[in-house]
Amino acid sequence: MFDFEKLNVYLKAKEYNKKVYNFMLTSKLDRTTYDQLRRASFSIMLNIAEGSGRSSKADKRRFYVISRGSAFECVAIFDYLKDINAINETQFKSFYDDLDELSRMLFSMMKSLS
Repeated sequence: MFDFEKLNVYLKAKEYNKKVYNFMLTSKLDRTTYDQLRRASFSIMLNIAEGSGRSSKADKRRFYVISRGSAFECVAIFDYLKDINAINETQFKSFYDDLDELSRMLFSMMKSLS
């Protein structure tokens, strides 16, 4: 088993990605928004995995910073989708809450590596 597979933040990021994937199967997003949301969502999980494999604290932290930035990017996308009525308030809140939790977890990991 790889170290990242034991991390709660990784497991939550993986669940979030499944949720986004299922949302995207039924949504009618334009290609640009679809691609950007998919990449940003996937980036959260992948950077957690990559960061966990780095040997220096600074290197690990850098990947967690990138992962957290991708979470912020996803929030902005969902905020936009809410504004154009592509998602409702309930859907927005659900994704927002997931991303807020991931962001907080990543921030704690970043702080512990400073």
